[in-house]
Amino acid sequence: MSLLALTILFPLIGFVLLAAGRNKLPEMVAAIIGVGAVGLSALSALLAGINFINSGAAVQTVHLWTWFSAGNLAPGITLHLDGLSLLMMGMVTGVGFLIHIFASWYMRGEEDFARFFSYFNLFVASMLVLVLADNFALLFLGWEGVGLCSYLLIGYYYQNPSNGLAAIKAFTVTRVGDVFLLIAMFLLYQQFGTLHIATIVETAADVMSKSSSLTIWTALMLFLGAAGKSAQIPLQTWLADAMAGPTPVSALIHAATMVTAGVYLTSRAFTVFEMAPEVLQFIAITGAVTLLVAGFAALVQTDIKRILAYSTMSQLGYMFMAVGSEAYQAGLFHMLAHAFFKALLFLSSGAVILAYHHEQNIFKMGGLAKKNPFLFACFAIGGGALAAIPFITIGFFSKDAILGAVWVQGQATAPIYASLYWVGVAGAFLTSIYTFRLIWVVFFGVEKTPYHAIKGASYWAPLAILAVLSTGLTYFLIQPVKNILTSAKIPAFNIPEALEAGAHAAEYTAVGVALAGLVVGIVLFAVAYNSVKAFANTSFGAGLVNICRNAFGFDALYNIVFVKPYLLLAKIIGRDPIEGFWLVLPAIVRGGHKFSSSRQTGSLREYASSMALGLVVLLMILIVIQIVGK
Repeated sequence: MSLLALTILFPLIGFVLLAAGRNKLPEMVAAIIGVGAVGLSALSALLAGINFINSGAAVQTVHLWTWFSAGNLAPGITLHLDGLSLLMMGMVTGVGFLIHIFASWYMRGEEDFARFFSYFNLFVASMLVLVLADNFALLFLGWEGVGLCSYLLIGYYYQNPSNGLAAIKAFTVTRVGDVFLLIAMFLLYQQFGTLHIATIVETAADVMSKSSSLTIWTALMLFLGAAGKSAQIPLQTWLADAMAGPTPVSALIHAATMVTAGVYLTSRAFTVFEMAPEVLQFIAITGAVTLLVAGFAALVQTDIKRILAYSTMSQLGYMFMAVGSEAYQAGLFHMLAHAFFKALLFLSSGAVILAYHHEQNIFKMGGLAKKNPFLFACFAIGGGALAAIPFITIGFFSKDAILGAVWVQGQATAPIYASLYWVGVAGAFLTSIYTFRLIWVVFFGVEKTPYHAIKGASYWAPLAILAVLSTGLTYFLIQPVKNILTSAKIPAFNIPEALEAGAHAAEYTAVGVALAGLVVGIVLFAVAYNSVKAFANTSFGAGLVNICRNAFGFDALYNIVFVKPYLLLAKIIGRDPIEGFWLVLPAIVRGGHKFSSSRQTGSLREYASSMALGLVVLLMILIVIQIVGK
């Protein structure tokens, strides 16, 4: 059997075994099946990658069977391996395997241990279907699969109603994006007569009319579908509430699977977007607005996981800025870098939460650097990569390449990109501030919650590997990633020779501003924190904090505009007004029957009176008719 098929088959088998066994399986057996299935998948992906490279990066297609046939549409269960799908497959299985190892430690002693890993395995399998699909129909199957698994895992602790609501919210909001993606698929089939991805990508310039209304609508629907999965404004509200699930779930969603799907989709279908430059600008603007909103929101959160969730939203904004600026390779490399350091941060936060007896409020922590230097080092490396500390972290090599490309587009194509560059720089400034705040509050100061020692190889080994991958040592990955993406015909961003010096200056400016943000963070939270608290207690400061904490009120707005009207409509329809209308006739008959029955008294006097009254009424009617007739 093909190695590509095995990468999907192993986690699917794990899912079936774990789902069938459920609570009957011992915890150790469930862990071996769950972790082992993804480990075998990662090994298959590694061997497939080696074969791909040894074959000279030749595209590989594995047709398993035809899914269905309807007229001229006959999508197959067909797997496609090129440089882009290899990158995604390696990221999903590699980082996913490390997260599974950590989860086997983190979830120990939890109820429904096997159920958790069954969902976890299905999540990885669904994401692999998505990134290896050679047609949009199969891609959509994986797309819906990760949506289903996110619902199951976010609501894993379903006994708490708020967790169930968070799962429903994630499922519902991302379904809105899925509808847009379906519309895009219909439009693509209308124009190309196929859903085969490679055919669409290769012939887009010949089939589509540049900047025509149909082309713009197709590209826009495709992007809105991606925005739902990747939590971009206006479909971003689900991501912060997704923290209701166990911390390894947050790591898998944010680092290796669901939220990266939108970036993959837009990069895969880049030729469609290039036929609609207006949509590319819209994508870049959306990414810039999202990263700024998320940055302000992260600045005032108190839940350690929500801070990281908003930081994910912000980093995804950078990736979409890259796509909108046609710097696809830079955006995809930042996606890979983000997978490393965000998995490190989330898994480290999970260890912190367990060390503090499931406490998630950062202001109830403190002093952890002395208690657990290893965990502090992991968090510092991950935070440094998030803030793009120059040269020593992977984040520097990925994020600043994006900002340099955005600046170049501002000089070469449209002035709007120049403004977006400064938005990105402002986002870098905010990132440094909230990252330092997070690390300082959790790891320094006075210990406010008793520390519980944590240990185990399945805890520290994944963190150690991810920590190394988040440092500047992974600089050596840049060129191989460029090579495999180029082999997949994902274009590199070419900087005109006249703008090279300016692009480097723009990158250095971004680095300088990020470092300035770090200094500001030190001043605000390590030196003058009392002044910060005093400002936050003023009416103006409290108002700003409230706006940022609620992420500029998108949830409240959607609640007014969509949720409450929907619930009101559901309440009205729930009473079935149509059925109520048809019940009027039986009510009239019953009323007439009741009135007639009440007149049957058996009294001759009442009968005679009634007959006389009826006779009088008839005579009056006849008189009126006669008068009207004259």
